[in-house]
Amino acid sequence: MHIWLRRFIKHRDSVLLGLALLFLLGAILRPSIPFKHNIYTYFLVADISQSMNTKDMVIRGKKVTRLAYMQNMMHEVVGSLPCGTKVSIGLFAGNSVAAMYSPIEICQNFAAIQDTIDHLDWRMAWSGNSRLRESLLVTAKVVRGMSEASQVVYFTDGEEAPRLHAFNTKNLEEFQGGDDWIFVGIGSEEGDAIPKLSEDNQVIGYWSNESFAMQPGIAQISESTLGVRDDNIAGENDRYISKMAAEYMQSLAQEIGAKFIKGDSSYTVIQAMKAQKPARRDIAPLPLGWLFATLGGLCIVGTYASRHPLRQIKQNLKIYHHEIRSRLFTRSEAIAHDNHFQ
Repeated sequence: MHIWLRRFIKHRDSVLLGLALLFLLGAILRPSIPFKHNIYTYFLVADISQSMNTKDMVIRGKKVTRLAYMQNMMHEVVGSLPCGTKVSIGLFAGNSVAAMYSPIEICQNFAAIQDTIDHLDWRMAWSGNSRLRESLLVTAKVVRGMSEASQVVYFTDGEEAPRLHAFNTKNLEEFQGGDDWIFVGIGSEEGDAIPKLSEDNQVIGYWSNESFAMQPGIAQISESTLGVRDDNIAGENDRYISKMAAEYMQSLAQEIGAKFIKGDSSYTVIQAMKAQKPARRDIAPLPLGWLFATLGGLCIVGTYASRHPLRQIKQNLKIYHHEIRSRLFTRSEAIAHDNHFQ
């Protein structure tokens, strides 16, 4: 053993460089081992109804719309998810939800997912109404049709437009599929007016209180008469003030076995998602390339290290001490020289 150690010390640099080459070649081959772990798949549903244009949120001191705030939060949430996680983006408007694509792996498709979030727009909506309660049935159907089980994270202000009444409140007693879903409340509790925008995204007025009421004299039990909005522009005193419907979403979440959290920060949302059950537990490859690359780097660094580190430290301390003394001596000579000529 002693002989081998002496030989290693004698040819250390060559050995370390050889090992570094082997490790780096191993990293290039991207080795992996089978590893059983939790697989997480998320269906991130974005509310793109017109109430999300309300400007009552703040990002870095600047007032922004709920939609912009939601986009920023979704960017941060997606950016924090580990590789191997799968994500699908869904759109909510009217009384239904549509998936943009089937769940895709987060790291291989990171740019595509972030680009989808960047282009979320209220003009993509197929209806001006906002029927959160009714949309849950469609959401459950969409999730059941996906290639694999997915956990739902619903980003919404909880606005029901028109308001719920006895005739238009959907019975969810037999609803199945909401277990462990998350409702993320977007919006302030003070609220603000909902801007009425043109096709060019320019503010032309604000929605009125009548826009969110049921049509007078109509029992709205059919899809064709379900909350047609009044297109009139509100006056100064008739603007509808939209707020995050926290109490309503809390009640709705309890009704279907879901969870409600306020979207105060991305960290809160991420922690809630981590507490969700995994979509499944399966065997997946555990990459080892990073380990081989690290070992190769350490070997390269080792070629520059001293063969006798303790001896080197002592020598460095002596050199440092000698330099200090030399500087002090030179300074004292200079002072003595100045005093002599004074």
